[in-house]
Amino acid sequence: MKTPLSTKMLTQRQCAMVLKALGDETRLRILESLLISEKCVTDLVQELKCTQPHASHHLRILRGSGLVEGHRNGKQVCYRVSSAIQRALANRQGQSLDFGCCELRFPKTALMNIAHAS
Repeated sequence: MKTPLSTKMLTQRQCAMVLKALGDETRLRILESLLISEKCVTDLVQELKCTQPHASHHLRILRGSGLVEGHRNGKQVCYRVSSAIQRALANRQGQSLDFGCCELRFPKTALMNIAHAS
């Protein structure tokens, strides 16, 4: 079930969903990759060197937590960091995401790329 993500102050349930989504190395790599640019599943499969079902599984969890959003592009599904996350990064000068329950910092290289895309 998708919960709208607002980074002002998460409920305990929302916080648990976000932390669960971020508690996996593959999902962190996907999120960092999507900070750089929107990507289709096939692009992520090549970048992560994993199978399509494996990438789709992790994308479903990230989408369910409200961290990423997907859209159909022809036969492919492409993903990007959710609008709420993009706004939160812009509000914090691209430094970190403060969920109220915790704060997440991304590698500077990923943050520099999202700042240039804005």
